[in-house]
Amino acid sequence: MRDGIAWSNDLLTLAARFAGRVAVTDGVATMDYATLSARAHALAHRLRAAGQHAAGLHPGTPVATLVPNGIDAPWVSCGVTIAGAAEVAVNAHSTDAEILWYAELAGFRRILAPAAQAARLAALGLDPWPIEDVAPDPGAPALPPVPEDAWGRIIFTSGTTGRPKAIVHTHGGRWTAHLLQRAVLPFTPGEGDRVLLMTPFVHGASLITAAWLEQGAEVVLQDGVRADRLASVMEGTPPAAIFAPPTVLAKLLSLYPGRRFEGVRVIFCGTATLTRDLWQRAADAFGPVVRVTYGMSECFNPITVLEPAEVQAAMAEADDGLGAHLGWPAPGVEVSIRGEDGAALPHGEPGEIFLRARHMTAGTITAAGFAARPAGGWHRTGDLGAIDARGRLRLSGRAADLMKTGGYRVHPAEIEAALDGAAGGQAICVLGIPSDYWGEVVVAVAETPPSGWEDAARERLSVLARAKHPRAFIALPELPRNAQGKVVRARVREAVLAGHVLEDGPHPRLAARGPT
Repeated sequence: MRDGIAWSNDLLTLAARFAGRVAVTDGVATMDYATLSARAHALAHRLRAAGQHAAGLHPGTPVATLVPNGIDAPWVSCGVTIAGAAEVAVNAHSTDAEILWYAELAGFRRILAPAAQAARLAALGLDPWPIEDVAPDPGAPALPPVPEDAWGRIIFTSGTTGRPKAIVHTHGGRWTAHLLQRAVLPFTPGEGDRVLLMTPFVHGASLITAAWLEQGAEVVLQDGVRADRLASVMEGTPPAAIFAPPTVLAKLLSLYPGRRFEGVRVIFCGTATLTRDLWQRAADAFGPVVRVTYGMSECFNPITVLEPAEVQAAMAEADDGLGAHLGWPAPGVEVSIRGEDGAALPHGEPGEIFLRARHMTAGTITAAGFAARPAGGWHRTGDLGAIDARGRLRLSGRAADLMKTGGYRVHPAEIEAALDGAAGGQAICVLGIPSDYWGEVVVAVAETPPSGWEDAARERLSVLARAKHPRAFIALPELPRNAQGKVVRARVREAVLAGHVLEDGPHPRLAARGPT
């Protein structure tokens, strides 16, 4: 088949080359390359055989996976892929309502999951296949290549600005993303080089898993930052690499206060802004090894890359008001900053970030149906930023988060950057509370901050214009987050208003609600 992606042949090659070498572990159980391939091929042949009946499994048919982080996640993903289906990656912690919405959008019924989930999924009207029923088949023959333009992976947006959408990627786009991910790795991993992944496999962890497995290295997949499982991974010789977005990195550091680790060569960081305070704490623990990338559901990583030495240099630069450093565009990626009229802006001018790349989404599914991305079309990210004088992309926040208070346009990310470290290393979220008098009242909300944090916060705000100073400082035991670990501003606002009422006027204040 011309122009096909030879997923099956590639996996069989890895199995023959690395055979008994450990491919994936969860810190307790392990699976070698030969077994991973044998189980993936057994699943793929079973899917294709089932597809000869009923509706059929033609290339791009949606098949869902609901598998927690662990040794099963990679082979299940590979099995669906080499069968030629479109893997619909569902977070293992999704609610029933979320799963039903995903099924409505992507159009799947068949879903691969642990046997313990079968009754629940069947009750939702789905067709669950217990993964425990798929035995390895070492003699399974290779499957044919998959058409590159067939749907290959369907993932869902975080839903921070509305109901989640389904993002469709082709097999060709997915294969290209694999190549580009390997091309920009800071080093080539090999035997004995472990990468620790604690975020949901259905998102960025799966792409790093592929890059590691394609080099014969070892993947450690854990379901969240779990102290009991991490002990066996971090003690002795730490992993060569760790994938840790800021929220995960903060949790990891909290487990080992004052500890210094030697041997970690890189910490992959992204999905949210890395503050200077968190970077310094990570550098104290691991050395200056944090690497920043920019990614989103609509375009596989890498979009931009800032290598560890460049991150260290950026953290030493004076704040110029352009926002967080994301790095230079990765191979094949174009970045444009545009104004409200859609016109491209020069370097140094803030606006909305637009992207175009070979490995972008093929289209989006909403309640209205599938909308293909026009050939050569740009993706409007909804993120605000600028390109600085050196050509680096900078991020200042989300357009949807922009607040209007007293006639001023204020972005919470700028205030959050100024408040960095004020809550003793704990997360701070800045948001607007609707106000008839001001439009919105700016509020800062901290997650379990130390006493006196408000005074520390006010000191840091002296660098900002008065209109950007929060009118209230609120503490919550926990900031609501989505599955990717991002703080969901709308849900934080709901939590604040559930416990407080705004006393509006020239001098607004948030008063605690009395008992009801």
